Amino acid sequence: MDNEPDATAAARGAGVPEDFAVVIDTRGAVMAWGAGAGRLLGYDADEVIGRPAAYLLAAKLPIALRRHLAAREPWTSDVALRKRDGDHVKLQLRGTPLADGGGGTHWVVSPAAWTYPAAPADAGTAELWDLTLAQLPLPVAVYDHEARFVACNQVMSRAMGLTQEEMRGLTLWEIYPVPPLDEIDRLQRQVVRTGEMVFREEQPFRASGEVRDHAWSVYLSPLKDRAGAVLGLSAVVIDITEQYWARRRLAVLNEASTRIGSSLDVTRTTEELAEVAVAGFADFVTVDLLESVVQGHEPQPIPLDTQVQCRRIAQRSVLAGCPESVVRAGDLDAYPPGSPPARALSTGQGAHYRAGDPELRGWATASPARAESMRRFRIHSVMMVPLRARGVTLGVMHLLRHRTADPFGEDDLVLAEEIAARAAVSIDNARRYTRERRTAITLQRSLLPERLPRAQAVDLAYRYIPAGAGDEICGDWFDVIALSGGRVALVVGDVVGHGVHASATMGRLRTAVRTLADADFTPDELLTRLDDLVIRLDREEGPDTRGQPEGASGEVGATCLYAVYDPVAGHCDMARAGHPPPVLVTPDGTVRVLDLPAGPPLGLGGLPFEAARFEVGEGSLLALYTDGLIEAPGRDIDVGLELLTEALRCSAAGLEETCDEVMRKVRPDPPADDIVLLLARASGLGAHQVRVWRLPVDPATVAGARRMASEQLADWGLAELEFATELIVSELVTNAIRYGSAPIDLRLIRADVLICEVSDGSSTAPHLRRARVFDEGGRGLLLVAQVAESWGSRHTATGKTIWAEQSLPR
Repeated sequence: MDNEPDATAAARGAGVPEDFAVVIDTRGAVMAWGAGAGRLLGYDADEVIGRPAAYLLAAKLPIALRRHLAAREPWTSDVALRKRDGDHVKLQLRGTPLADGGGGTHWVVSPAAWTYPAAPADAGTAELWDLTLAQLPLPVAVYDHEARFVACNQVMSRAMGLTQEEMRGLTLWEIYPVPPLDEIDRLQRQVVRTGEMVFREEQPFRASGEVRDHAWSVYLSPLKDRAGAVLGLSAVVIDITEQYWARRRLAVLNEASTRIGSSLDVTRTTEELAEVAVAGFADFVTVDLLESVVQGHEPQPIPLDTQVQCRRIAQRSVLAGCPESVVRAGDLDAYPPGSPPARALSTGQGAHYRAGDPELRGWATASPARAESMRRFRIHSVMMVPLRARGVTLGVMHLLRHRTADPFGEDDLVLAEEIAARAAVSIDNARRYTRERRTAITLQRSLLPERLPRAQAVDLAYRYIPAGAGDEICGDWFDVIALSGGRVALVVGDVVGHGVHASATMGRLRTAVRTLADADFTPDELLTRLDDLVIRLDREEGPDTRGQPEGASGEVGATCLYAVYDPVAGHCDMARAGHPPPVLVTPDGTVRVLDLPAGPPLGLGGLPFEAARFEVGEGSLLALYTDGLIEAPGRDIDVGLELLTEALRCSAAGLEETCDEVMRKVRPDPPADDIVLLLARASGLGAHQVRVWRLPVDPATVAGARRMASEQLADWGLAELEFATELIVSELVTNAIRYGSAPIDLRLIRADVLICEVSDGSSTAPHLRRARVFDEGGRGLLLVAQVAESWGSRHTATGKTIWAEQSLPR
């Protein structure tokens, strides 16, 4: 490069040709080659267009210039170029970025002090410049200092649909007064006023000379003289339609990924699919699912020659109210064999149709309503896309166009199949979840009491609120169990976790509590036996407990509160296993959290449970609950207990209203855990409803016991039960005298049933047996079982009690 200084000096002395212009595309290849560049460097246009611009460089670009290129910023720099004859020349050039709308950048390279010449240097130069402008593959137009049209090339003239003579002297808005050209016209005036370049990217619209919509990138650049005064502006337009639709398709896919499947609800998922498709590339969309899928069954393959029934789940349109639809959402539609939707369902392959295609026309004309809809709304293009997931077809999506001029193409079909595949997986997940959830809820509801029992001893009300949305299953439970002697057991428990496993564990524990309650264990003994059951469940269901301490795997965990209210004695025996303490409201309005020993949660094993007895007078209110009511993130449990006691203190008279008040004041919003609230108001049994006699250990006492019972029944107006009651009293007292020990007590209780109890000091349990024909005894309990509605025995602190119940006369 020994001759470079002289060449540079010569170039600067002679000046860079003012018609020097090169356009470089996003790949770095020469896209347009001006006549001045050809004269200066010696290359014809066909020798350089399409070749890398780096081929023309005689030396590396300056570091500062490379930085501007990387940042896509305008630049001015000395650049060493290689001429065709091998010589080098250094020119001062200016590069102007021109965004193509697809994320790339074109570069317009011109002299650093480029101005429009007052007149061509000679006729040949003018002709070459005119040819360059005329044959540039990009639409180019020139406007004067008032933003009025001066000239354009052939591409621009074709796009506008007008000749240069028809446009000359007019503003862009006067040439074509439709949006968005009003905004471009405003920007052109801004360029000639400020002298600053403006770039604008437009949404697809149809110019007067075009037959379809195009998206454009518009580059507006001021044209200045040597003094820097603005003489006018140039408008360079790049067609970015393909890039626009490619970006649009990517945007639709991205939206589909984020919007479809936001919930495990089949209907909502199909609605999201329809919304995304309409917002992305269709004018009307319907989503139909196979009727078997809607009913929760597994979908089966569909033969080609079979009529298919589908239910319309969702539909969406660019028009309000979906007037194009001929099937309402929720209704069934039958697809004949061979019809486009039936074919998509059978083959699992999508297809697009024009309005004149025989298959589509045959299917449409078979339904007068569908044919009228296609005619009225001028539906010209249809796609049928199956919804397939995990190898099975769930339904079909219909996509129609009537407002969008372009018909569906292969790119649209690929896009529709992609979003349909994503949606189908979400729909299948929602379908499976709905089926399993329905099964689990049915299981849970079968395990919980359908309604609370009617007991004379207590009035009851409850609230059962899962933490999840709707009827999501959980492990909290409650129960009310009628016991002998007019007593009632109240149970509230909480199994760790949610879902089917927690619900099944809850059912097993509830059943165990009922079985143990029937055996009349004391609260602390009942919890001890329940703790043993949880440990056994833990061993059976834990993944592998070998090598761990006995019963300490901790896979199954639960808490429980068990209370037994005796309306005759007016007290309540309670024990709890790691459960929140109950709250007692006395008739005078005093509210207190009962000081009941906490006890360990169920499943730890080896630790004792303690029972306590509390006086519960008539009219008192007992509140049992799970920890979800008083615990919440960011709220201390003591605060929750204080809110609960305050709500109960100010509670209304009715139990249902009290439940509502507690939920309103205490329940976290939203609940962080499942909630059970059980309220029991003690009714008590008055002295006139209970009679007790202490009997001597003498067989002669039996007759007197029958007489006293008969007199009491007459006093209560229950003479209809006299014969059966005398028989029960006679047999139970006889057994107590013969096999038991003192003291012997006879007690009659008139509650919602008539209860006859005989207690003695022996702990030997009675045994029902069948006597032989010639046996003199052994028939007592058999006779009691025949005349009583139910009977049984329970151990007491001093012995045992045998009881029998009879229904009261209507």
